[in-house]
Amino acid sequence: MTRIFLAAGLALSLAAAPAQAQRSGTYDVTGTNPDGTAYTGTLVLEQIGLLSFRLQWTIGPDVIEGVGMVSGLSFATAFSLGQGSTPSMGVYELRPNGQLVGQWTTIGAFAAGTETATPR
Repeated sequence: MTRIFLAAGLALSLAAAPAQAQRSGTYDVTGTNPDGTAYTGTLVLEQIGLLSFRLQWTIGPDVIEGVGMVSGLSFATAFSLGQGSTPSMGVYELRPNGQLVGQWTTIGAFAAGTETATPR
């Protein structure tokens, strides 16, 4: 009986781990645009639901707003690069150290950018 409770407790703690690994706060960002040019900046994550986040990137003078959702070890994002622009999206892997590492693209594009966001 004790083993069942221990196994159930372990399963629950492992299931909660990815969502807990993703946390609100400020991240340093490095990445490449789909054309291969590099960029740096910051990303602010604000948890607004059990699995959902509000996102704000600051890349140079540009501020990019978006939303994200964590599922398991994945973090999906949707955002716009500016008023009237085509929607964009990204998919990131949640790393044990809190980093987000992934790719992003604009809908209809034939190339993708890469991005790593590291918690401060």
